[in-house]
Formats: sequence, C-alpha cells, structure tokens
Amino acid sequence: MLGIPDQSRGCLFDLDGVLTQTARVHAAAWKEMFDHFLRERAQRTGEPFVPFDPVADYDKYVDGKPRDDGTRSFLQARGIDLPEGSDSDPPGTSTVAALSSQKNQIVLRKIADGGVQVYPGSIRYLHAVAQAGLRRAVVTSSANAASVLKAAGISDEFDAVVDGLVAKREGLAGKPAPDIYRYAARELGITPSEGVVYEDALAGVAAGRAGHFGFVVGVDRVGQADALREAGADIVVKDLAELLDER
Repeated sequence: MLGIPDQSRGCLFDLDGVLTQTARVHAAAWKEMFDHFLRERAQRTGEPFVPFDPVADYDKYVDGKPRDDGTRSFLQARGIDLPEGSDSDPPGTSTVAALSSQKNQIVLRKIADGGVQVYPGSIRYLHAVAQAGLRRAVVTSSANAASVLKAAGISDEFDAVVDGLVAKREGLAGKPAPDIYRYAARELGITPSEGVVYEDALAGVAAGRAGHFGFVVGVDRVGQADALREAGADIVVKDLAELLDER
C-alpha cells in the first residue's frame, strides 16, 4: 500500500520540498541574499554581476545542506573566499556566518508573510504511514523545523524531529553525509536497513544511499528525476501520493 519494501519499519522525511512547499521559499531567500552580496561586490571590484540562479545554483550548491555549508559551497563555485566569521557578526559583514544568518532572516520573514503550505499528497501519504503503524521522523538541515511544522499544522505527526539544531548540538555532519539520517533512525529505534528515506534534494538522496538505508525515494519537484536516480534514489516520484497507487 505504501510502495516500499515489506521489511520497512520507519519512514524518514525531509521537510522542505517533500512535506512542505518551503523549498521555493528557501530558493528565493538564497537568491535575495546572494544577489545583494554579489551586486555590492561587483560594484566594489568591477567584476561582472552574475546573479544566483534559484534553480540550477540552488539544486547544485545549497539544497539540502546545512546553511553554512550551502553558503560556502556556492561562494567556492564563484571563486570567492570569505572568512568563516561567527554567529555574532552583524548584518553586512562579509563572512560565511553573516551571509548565512542574513539568509535565515529572509526565510523567517517570508514564512511570516506567506505562511507555510503543505503538499496534500504528502499529507495523505503521511497519514497512510501512520495507519500502517510505521514510525515517522522529519530529518532536515533546517534550523527552523519547529516553526515550519507548527505553521504547517503537522507538528504532532512525527515520533522524532532531527533538524539543524540537533545536528549542531550532536556534532553531526550535514547532508550528503549520512550522519543526520542515521541519528534519526536510532531515535526511531530502527536500523538503517529498516528505514525509508524521502528526499527531493540531491544531497539528501546521497545521504540516504551513503547511510545504507533500505529504500530511498526521490521526490522530483523541479524536473531532476535523472539526477535523483544518479544520486542513489531507488524510485523517483513527482508526488508521494503516487506511492499509494503502487500495487
């Protein structure tokens, strides 16, 4: 009924882009932050201004990764080397930490202004998982999981929430490393081989495969089905509700 192996005992869901329609909010926030930084840099250095691509750059460099890792990855791709800085850096400081913090503030503003929409098919699937008696976890690099889940009205749907705050506290490497997913499996009381990972990000799919999870579902929201398969997805769907139709 769920389109996953019979031995599965737990389902581990990414948040943004899998359960909630917040991936596009994150992409817009990254673009606003990076374009502001890149435009100012171009004016200062005389270099051409090449804006952040909210599809190609988002998918390749930042999607699914911890915020600082995403910032660092994109800057490195542009040949820009900034000091790491710290969380106390004021806005406008040219450090990885300051840019990351600015991006987070933009996301929080956009969520406050527009709310959080869920994917109806994902909620249908989530309820079917609960009815089947399987354990459920949210596994996300975002540090805003609690506020997003609350705004979406699905805070009570999960047995465990492992987010960026937990990863920082526990010293877990971010996706594509499997650490955060393996930690979530332990929280659910299952082995990785008994778990199913649901991811829309290439880094997240790679994390599920690297963690030797029993099944990895790629969720293609932006037309990257082939890339999700190459990253390690066992199956790719456009919406989780498609899995309910598997026979």
